[in-house]
Amino acid sequence: MPLWIAIVLLGIIEGITEFLPVSSTGHLLLAEHWLPHQSDLFNIVIQAGAVLAVLPLFPDRLRQFFFHWREPATRDYLLKLLVPVAITGAVGYVLDKKDFKLDDTLSRIAIALFVGGVLFVMIEGWLRGRQQGDRVTWTIAVAVGIAQLVAGVFPGTSRSGATILIALVLGLNRVAATEFTFLVGIPTMLGVSAWKIFKALHHPPPGAVPEDWAMVLLGFVISALVSFIAVKWLLRYIQTHTFIVFGWYRIGLAILIGLWLWTESGAAKQPTLKTGFSKSG
Repeated sequence: MPLWIAIVLLGIIEGITEFLPVSSTGHLLLAEHWLPHQSDLFNIVIQAGAVLAVLPLFPDRLRQFFFHWREPATRDYLLKLLVPVAITGAVGYVLDKKDFKLDDTLSRIAIALFVGGVLFVMIEGWLRGRQQGDRVTWTIAVAVGIAQLVAGVFPGTSRSGATILIALVLGLNRVAATEFTFLVGIPTMLGVSAWKIFKALHHPPPGAVPEDWAMVLLGFVISALVSFIAVKWLLRYIQTHTFIVFGWYRIGLAILIGLWLWTESGAAKQPTLKTGFSKSG
């Protein structure tokens, strides 16, 4: 397969899954078991492309930030956006300095997908008939930051999924929870991307393969275009639907991965047929 086709496919996967609560990292790592493996920097940067795509979809909030930032309500919301970004950035920086490595095995991804799916189904059932608010509290802001860390450490969790779930549990309605967690993701992912690019340019690890920046740019553009379409659809969808379908999708995908791993394990244990010429006396 030509590399550019693999990059386009990865960009499409990232664009679809970045903001849907199904784990973009988990899907990318899963896809790279069949597609050419890409660097961590590539995966981070195309996530930034998907994140940037959401900006035009919140015009009212952006106008509020730029033209009404002196108003107390606007400053309160901005500060609450910065709290989870600061929590994620501070702890993420420490983990990066300690060379923390993700456990990106398919079994771990399947477990995270399954647990998240079950939580979505259970929480949406618990929320049925309840009245949720639209005010982001400081508790929600801190909890969203912690949820981002959990998603960053356990591939398959989903950053948007974890943050939306915790916001729903703490009383925020679906529309407000989705908007807040999406907006939090913009500076978070852009900051991570900037740090990864800086390290790749100025402090590459010994023996590192030079980054193919043309392919990184292609993945960035594709993920941004696809993400814009996916998020626009999702924002309409949640106006009249719950997240329960994403919970069942996660459970189904986790089961499929588990069955595939079980099949592969069984095949590996099968005795091989040895052929050759026997020595006769």
